[in-house]
Amino acid sequence: MERILIIGAAGQLGSELTQAIANIYGGDNVIATDINPKALEKFENCRTAVLDVMDKDALKDLVKDQNVKQIYHLAAVLSATGEKNPLFAWNLNMESLLFVLELAKEEKLDKIYWPSSIAVFGPNTPKVNTPQYCVKEPNTVYGISKQAGERWCEYYFQKYGVDVRSLRYPGLIGYKSLPGGGTTDYAVDIYHKAIAGEHFVSFLQEDSYLPMMYMPDAIKATLDLMHAPKEQVKIRSSYNLSAMSFSPKEIFESIKVHYPEFSISYKPDFRQEIADSWPDSIDDSCARKDWGWQHDYSLEKMTADILKHLPSYSF
Repeated sequence: MERILIIGAAGQLGSELTQAIANIYGGDNVIATDINPKALEKFENCRTAVLDVMDKDALKDLVKDQNVKQIYHLAAVLSATGEKNPLFAWNLNMESLLFVLELAKEEKLDKIYWPSSIAVFGPNTPKVNTPQYCVKEPNTVYGISKQAGERWCEYYFQKYGVDVRSLRYPGLIGYKSLPGGGTTDYAVDIYHKAIAGEHFVSFLQEDSYLPMMYMPDAIKATLDLMHAPKEQVKIRSSYNLSAMSFSPKEIFESIKVHYPEFSISYKPDFRQEIADSWPDSIDDSCARKDWGWQHDYSLEKMTADILKHLPSYSF
């Protein structure tokens, strides 16, 4: 049986995407990998292996030995963390993608999935309904690496026929994993503080609008794209993807409906400058037209669902 390899499976996106893929294809056909052995303990319904994605020989051996035909390459240093060590972030984000693309070319793998981000946009990008094609001048190492990665993905598709697919995720919000070092992580942490009865200090200003998405929609979009017939995937750099946009004040107000005593204050830090360079909202009409993307969750629906499930979820 052909197997699916997930690199960086223990991260925020990977934790939930891996479970969804295992549910579809069967646990014996899915290999969840991460550099941290302890992080892999969460995966009880699929195979696991410790893997440093920068060890390209170990990656190649795993692909060949296990008859891997699809790779979801999720390992990355995110925006806020990347600014603290930009050269490390560039090397990991860029070199690992090239390892995977080369491997896909050499071993004639069926499909590759690699996530991009709204971080590819910059301060000169149109901020409202940011179009699929526009100026991209990212000013974070994370954004620069994602922009370069998009070009490499399209290059490997055009030059070598590698079936690589990608989405430009907005900020992702879920309750099954802790924040992972991104600029939009406030929208994850705020729910934890509300349920713990703690005051929340936002590192973004109250009116900082950013595109956001609830994790179930992100999983749905990823699987919809990967299951779409090849001829429907017309963009091989990365698709714009959107669900909702809101500010810290608006997410606070949605939580306050359920927790009236919840309180917030605002203390912007270096992440404010990053957020200011990103769009307020995204035009994802290409994804909706090409392969039928539709989101399910609004801010209010997401908040109600998180506050229902998070109190009983342990880490």
